[in-house]
Order: sequence, then C-alpha cells, then structure tokens
Amino acid sequence: MLANLPAVPDLHNNGLPSSDTNASLPISSVVNLDRGDTVLLESYWRKMSDECTVVIKGWEFLSYASDLRSVCWFMTPELRHAIKRLHALVGNAETHDKHIVIGNGSTQLFQASLFALSSSSSSSLSPADIPMNVVAAAPYYSGYPVETDIVRSSLYRWSGDALKYDKNEAYIEIVTSPNNPDGSIRRPMVNNKCGGEGKLIHDLAYYWPHYTPITHKANHDLMLFTFSKCTGHSGSRIGWAIVKDIEIAKKMTTFIVMNSIGVSKESQTRAAKIMKVVCDSYENFRFGSKESVELFFEYSRRLLKERWEKLREVIKQSDDFILPKFQRAYCNFTNESSETYPAFAWLMCEKDQDCTSYLDKEMKVLARSGNRFGCDPRYARINMLTRGDDFDEFLKRLSDIKDLSCQM
Repeated sequence: MLANLPAVPDLHNNGLPSSDTNASLPISSVVNLDRGDTVLLESYWRKMSDECTVVIKGWEFLSYASDLRSVCWFMTPELRHAIKRLHALVGNAETHDKHIVIGNGSTQLFQASLFALSSSSSSSLSPADIPMNVVAAAPYYSGYPVETDIVRSSLYRWSGDALKYDKNEAYIEIVTSPNNPDGSIRRPMVNNKCGGEGKLIHDLAYYWPHYTPITHKANHDLMLFTFSKCTGHSGSRIGWAIVKDIEIAKKMTTFIVMNSIGVSKESQTRAAKIMKVVCDSYENFRFGSKESVELFFEYSRRLLKERWEKLREVIKQSDDFILPKFQRAYCNFTNESSETYPAFAWLMCEKDQDCTSYLDKEMKVLARSGNRFGCDPRYARINMLTRGDDFDEFLKRLSDIKDLSCQM
C-alpha cells in the first residue's frame, strides 16, 4: 500500500463552526482548543464535494429495519460492506468472522459495550449486588468517568485508574490506543493478582494511518471505531463496534434499539458513500489512475505532520512547556517508517502548576485540564484538529509569551 459534561459527557466533538476561514483573530478573543472537533479535514472534503454528494429521495428509508438477517438489523448492507472494505484497505482491524454493530457515534457504542459486558458477567458476584468496576489507565479519556456514571446503572460503575485497581471484583478495562489525550500506544494495564474477572473494550478511534503507523491488524474481542476520527465527519454521528461474540453483539444491538431505535439511515448512507470514495481512490491509484486530488490518508497525515512540526518548533524555543516524544515505527499501510502525529497535544507546563489556568490567563487559550484525565493539572490537552486560524493564533500567542519572557 502507499506511501463533558462541563457537566455533560464530552462527545469528542462539541460543535465548533465548520468553516475554516483564514481571517485572523483579534488578540482579545479566546482560542478554544478544548473541544475535539475534526474540522482540519474539511479542506479535503471540499475538494471531493461532487464525488461525495448523496441524493436521498423522499420515499426512501421509511422503515426502521435494513437487514433482518443481520444481528445489527438496522445497519444497511452498504455500510457494512464499506466498513469491512475500509479496514481491509488500511489493515488496522480484523473483521473476518466478526459481527459489526453500529451506533450514534462511539459514545453510544461505549454505553452499549458496558451494558453488554456487565450483563453477561460470569462472576460469582451478582451484578445486581456489586456492579462491575470500569477502569482505564491514567491519563484516560475525560469522557469515560461521566459517560460511565451518568445513567447510575446497577450493572457497572466508574472505578478510576487501571494502574491502581486492586479489588477482587469483576471489572471492565478500557484500552484506548492510540490514547486520548497523550497519543501513546496502550495495552491492558490491570495487574490481575487479585483474581477479579476482567473484560476489555479496545477503543481504537485513532488507530488510522494519518495519526499513527499501522503496525498490526488489531484482533480483539470488542473494538470501537468512529467515523468522526477516521474521516472527520463528526456531525454524521456514526460509530461501529467489531465484536467477536455474537451474544455480546446482540446485547449491544438491544441497547441501541432501546436507546434510539437504531441509527439514522441518512447518516449511514453518507458514511458508506464517503468510505467508498476513500477506498475507490486507492484502488484507482493502484491501477494507474492519475488522481488530481491527493489521497485521503496521505493528505490528512501531511496536514497533521505540518502542524506538529510547527508546534514543536515553537515549544523548542520555550522554557515553559514540554511535549511528549514518540518513537518511529514501520507502517504496514504506507510501507515506510514514520512518526506518530496524534489528534491532541499533551502539553506539560513547567512554569505553573496548573497548565490550563496559565494558558487561559496568559494567552486566552482554552484547553482541557489534566485533572479531567485523572492526571496532574500541570498537563493540558490541546486539539490539533481545530480550524486553521485558531491553530495559527495559538502558535502566535505561544511565541509572543516566549518573546515576552526573553525580554524580562
């Protein structure tokens, strides 16, 4: 292949304006890099507007059902085929002999996963008496605690850092890889010496070649993906789970049916079309077609690489901040060694104990505090997928702080 709740759960993508204008921001305005929107990729899809246009007639999609032979009977066959084709192209997940369940974004699928795994526990402890503990290694995605506890379920409860888990009770561990917020590659971290029964959810939202090298084909029992982070179409609210156990897949489907009676077919149709456009472009290139538009993953990776290089250059001149470093790895998709360019920058502030407060006070930049990720408030998460003018203004304000420090 080619080279949050403020009191609501953070849904990875709280609505930013979708236009990526070049208008400069006045220094008095606030630059919001807290949200997880993916509008960086809008520039690519503007170029592909005609190829991705979907026309839906008034009489289409009247029924709840799409394919009653499938476990996930509200998923269209076209979307199922597109998901399998996309994973086959990238080589990042095994779909053979597995069941695909779709949801309204990976947030709904996360809830469905907790329901399915906790209600299927074989632990001798009754779930009605002792809920399953839900854990993730810190720094963990800030939405997990509130998304776990918001429904006040008797089946499961948030129990914090997987590295500190020491109960002889059933648990569900969330393994996010690459990790949100720090971009690290993760594996299960619970030390199971206590003997509690453990189940895993692998959140692979960012395991795509524009963020990280594809080093292997993931083949876990329950894997979560999202259209938002793959192509940037957060507003379509499409996520999917790849599930080994048919009974778990059925329970997840039941949860989504009870919660929202399925997933919009209009969104499914759009997602299937866009995935098809991505796959077709690579196949056409492979067979000698001269593409007038850069291939999607190459285009997206180039933009992210440029942003990371600019940010690292500014940080290198500063005594106030530190960024994590990532090892190079061989990518099976691009057939070359490459670096990781995460969707978020995990910024550590050396000068001030509270990085978020420092950014807000000194630069009027909003970021997400490390304490929301179960971590030290000296850390802050910065969205690297934001609008171009916001990111450029952020870099300018970082440079201005550095220049001001040098003069003092």
